Amino acid sequence: MYRTQQQKILTHLVTVLETKYGVTLAQIAAEQPPKTELGEVALPVAFELAKRLKKAPRVIAQELADEMRGVEGIASVDIAGAGYLNLKFDRASLVRAMAVGQHADVGGLGFRLVEHTSINPNKAAHVGHLRNAILGDTFQRLLRKDDFKNGYGVGVQNYIDNTGVQVADVVVGLTHLEGKSLADVRSLLIDLKAKGQRIDYYLWDLYARVSRWYTEDPADIGARKELRLATLHLIEEGGNDTAIIADIVATAVIERHLETMQRLDIEYDFLPRESEILHLHFWDAARALMIEKGVLYEETEGKNKGCWVMRRPGTEQTEGTDDDAKVIVRSNGTVTYVGKDIAYHLWKFGLLPGKDFGYAKFHEYPTHTCWISTVHGENPHPTFGKADWIYNVIDSRQNDPQANVMEALRGMGYEDAANRYTHLNYAMVALTPRCAIDLGYEVSEEDRAKPYLEVSGRKGFGVKADDLLDRLIEAAKAEVDKRHPDRDPVERETAATQIAVGALRYFMLKFTRNTVIAFDLRDALSFEGETGPYVQYAIVRAGNILRKAGVEQDASLDVLADVDVAAQIDGDENNSVWEIWLMASRLTTVIEAAIVAAEPALLARYAFQLAQAFNNFYHRHQVLSETDLARKTVLLATAAVARREMIRALRFMGMDAPSFM
Repeated sequence: MYRTQQQKILTHLVTVLETKYGVTLAQIAAEQPPKTELGEVALPVAFELAKRLKKAPRVIAQELADEMRGVEGIASVDIAGAGYLNLKFDRASLVRAMAVGQHADVGGLGFRLVEHTSINPNKAAHVGHLRNAILGDTFQRLLRKDDFKNGYGVGVQNYIDNTGVQVADVVVGLTHLEGKSLADVRSLLIDLKAKGQRIDYYLWDLYARVSRWYTEDPADIGARKELRLATLHLIEEGGNDTAIIADIVATAVIERHLETMQRLDIEYDFLPRESEILHLHFWDAARALMIEKGVLYEETEGKNKGCWVMRRPGTEQTEGTDDDAKVIVRSNGTVTYVGKDIAYHLWKFGLLPGKDFGYAKFHEYPTHTCWISTVHGENPHPTFGKADWIYNVIDSRQNDPQANVMEALRGMGYEDAANRYTHLNYAMVALTPRCAIDLGYEVSEEDRAKPYLEVSGRKGFGVKADDLLDRLIEAAKAEVDKRHPDRDPVERETAATQIAVGALRYFMLKFTRNTVIAFDLRDALSFEGETGPYVQYAIVRAGNILRKAGVEQDASLDVLADVDVAAQIDGDENNSVWEIWLMASRLTTVIEAAIVAAEPALLARYAFQLAQAFNNFYHRHQVLSETDLARKTVLLATAAVARREMIRALRFMGMDAPSFM
């Protein structure tokens, strides 16, 4: 609702500036004053106009003040400082609109692809992977149509590198370290399933072991690296036992990854695999297009002689050899990661002539099917390419390759596509030394003094995602059992799971994307401070007020129609109540800002601040013992609107609100 009122103000101001001064501004700033007493919107427009109109900002502000007083929903306009226009809302009007659910919409036309998770299918997901998946899932929730907003058409993709070196490594481990044939690998999968053991856990240990094996004997390093490369080539070629082993193992791991992510309420629409990008010759089509557009050329001199290269972003076209050019095809004919990624993103935008994946049903969610790429596929099937906008959740170490893909699009003349290509980069996730100790790792005295310890799947150091969830649920359940021993065991388990998932998701979201996270079990589960459980507890507290008052959330908002709201909300003495409504009204503003900035941390911060404001309200006002009926009605409605918007904010972050804590 805040955004609705802000849009009214700015629309009116645009008309005023054109009519009064003949001025059109490309953008008009609107700020929220630091104190409620100053109003709800501050306009510094007079400062922007001063030079153009050759007038003092305060004089311009005085000329504009009367014009702005006519805006619907504005109670007063004041001039502050050297020329700020401070606008105060008609509080009762906003409260009544909020009570009946009015709010600005978020969304628009077009299809948006969000790619996230993209774990190599060679081992279990670990804590570092969870940041990617949680960021991506939250972002697609912000974009997607739901019962609160119209949103956008959205497809969620999880790219599977099933022909890469990491998969080759576990195949080397299976076939050479363990001496398994194709039949043996098939039997292994059956045996593990019968024993209730996980293939992704089995390969976690094998991957660490084969990584050490490559370099443990200096005399054999060269031969073992050649074995690795030969295995990789067999997987890429397909049609042989090595490739079949890679496929069945990778597919089994993908199934496990989907099960892990579903525990966090993370789902996908399509799993495009690198094997199909290779076998369906996406790169051949992309290469022809890049050569035709003059982006790709063969280097005839220098260190890249014989390679097909592309100039790096930011470098100028010069004559002669460019040794810093990005190699797209090596001199031996193999295509680099960036080359395959360019082909893949041309497909995403519908710019790869005559190419599409085959599609097969892979996994059934309660509400939809998750498809996987194949060579031939099924019909009918949905369409996942031809996106209007792309968001890639990929860690910051891939900044350069991502920039090269965008530069390739620009070089081919697809400037609009490049501008609609967003790389949601993020920094790594580590563990605090305390968390590593809590998880059973031996931590040296030297490492205990470090702010964080880096995780490494190759080295086998790092908590598996399922193990982390299990530990969080166990810890949350111990607290729930202690507080509510008489509750039904199933209810306690449900609440503990909601708290644990909320703790994990909130911890991964509260930091801005390019902040290194040092994950800590105890910090994440704390009921105090900026945590998921803190917000959840505020929701429970609001719910308890309504329950004890004997009124439902929606009903408590409906009865405001019969109350003199202005008498209970106007004036500085009512600021603590008004601030809840004002903050609750900003949800769509925050969602829009989070989408524009590609920064879900804005939503996490909002949820915490609203919970904080509600807790202050809770301690300041004795809602249940209030004797003035009108006052009590407004206070109960305030608790209800805070609860409603906190629950909504959490749902956009993939979190549920427990009924008790």
